[in-house]
Amino acid sequence: MENKNSGTDLTEGNVFKTLIMFALPILLGNIFQQLYGFVDSMVVGRTLGENSLAAVGSSFGISSIILAVAMGITTGFGIIISKMYGEGNKEKIQSTADTGLWVVVLSGVPITLFGIIKYDVFLKIFNVPIEIRDQAGSYLKITFIGILPVFIYNACSSFLRGTGDSKTPLLLLIIAALMNVVLDILFVVVFQWGVEGAAIATVASQFFAFFACLYYVNKYNSHFKIKLKNTYFNFDIFKTGMTIGIPATLQQLFISLGSSVLQILINGFGPISISGYTAASKIDGFATMPAVNIGRAMSNYVAQNEGANKPDRVKKGIQTACVLLAVVSIVISFSIYLFADKLILAFCDSGDVVKAGVEYLYTVSAFYIIFSFMHILNGILLGNGKPHISMISTIISFCLLQVPTAYFLSKSIGVTGIWIAAPVGWIGGFLMRLICYKKYSKKI
Repeated sequence: MENKNSGTDLTEGNVFKTLIMFALPILLGNIFQQLYGFVDSMVVGRTLGENSLAAVGSSFGISSIILAVAMGITTGFGIIISKMYGEGNKEKIQSTADTGLWVVVLSGVPITLFGIIKYDVFLKIFNVPIEIRDQAGSYLKITFIGILPVFIYNACSSFLRGTGDSKTPLLLLIIAALMNVVLDILFVVVFQWGVEGAAIATVASQFFAFFACLYYVNKYNSHFKIKLKNTYFNFDIFKTGMTIGIPATLQQLFISLGSSVLQILINGFGPISISGYTAASKIDGFATMPAVNIGRAMSNYVAQNEGANKPDRVKKGIQTACVLLAVVSIVISFSIYLFADKLILAFCDSGDVVKAGVEYLYTVSAFYIIFSFMHILNGILLGNGKPHISMISTIISFCLLQVPTAYFLSKSIGVTGIWIAAPVGWIGGFLMRLICYKKYSKKI
């Protein structure tokens, strides 16, 4: 048995403190990861104007699909590592990391090459307005260069979280995000490289996070190493990882594809709506982060404790997460109502853009508590090895509820209908996961 002498052992200690100490670095890390797009949008919008902001914003839907693939693929292997860590099986942790690395490299390389060569295909599919298409293409082509580093970094981060280390990915993201801020200002404001400068700043920061993570893992991490040479591909682990990873990937992919359809609908309403949504979605991304990341932490928490055969601790963790996110969601929703206009003004001072962004935030923020509980349930189901339930719930709620609602309402009441559709999807997703959880919880 492996002595768990580093990282966070989620099977011992005070449940609240253990969950917070593990989830907080994940949350903070994702806040800094969100800063990539946030700073790009803010600097571009304030420096280059609303059309450039719309160009950058219209590219985010495409990027989110790629990131969804990376996160989904690595989820399965991260959860396996969590279970192996709970059992104290070091040998299988290394085999899982080796196998996961091969999967992300073999999937990341063709995506990178296709994106760099055929980026214009995405612009047409996403119905990017012709007046901003050149800028959007320039931004998108450069960002595809950073896809493989993003894939490998996400793999390393997922593996580290599996062994209870959520602090190292946080530190690396803080440094990378601060680098992105400095480079954004340097390239866009000082050198005046336009949207291309913002893209270069993002890619440079992503490469830093990638190299720094590899260096840390190979020099200091005691549970696994990440090296292309002498890696071992275990087909059994691959099958198990894909059993979890493929549904998780499809789930993330359907979310991103649904978001892309929404982006296409929004693009049809012109640059003002695109800019308003771009700004508001960045704020929304920050606001929903506690839910997303507590849910992600719950998957590791449940996996470790089930690996250690501690069902009572799983129940206490679920109760703790629900109370915590209920309080946090109410505070965030109230804050959004108070400061929505001021937050949008940080991106652009156009009155029409601010109006569009505020309307979106007012519509969705009232339902953040539903969104939070949906992600807790999602994490529980993933950690319990039931990713197919989350996938099916996502497909039904997002693709069969939110997207059709957005389409039909946008035809009758305009872009506001797209905003209304988001809570419709969340409510559906929550109810479906709740029904499945009730069935699962009887077995705990």
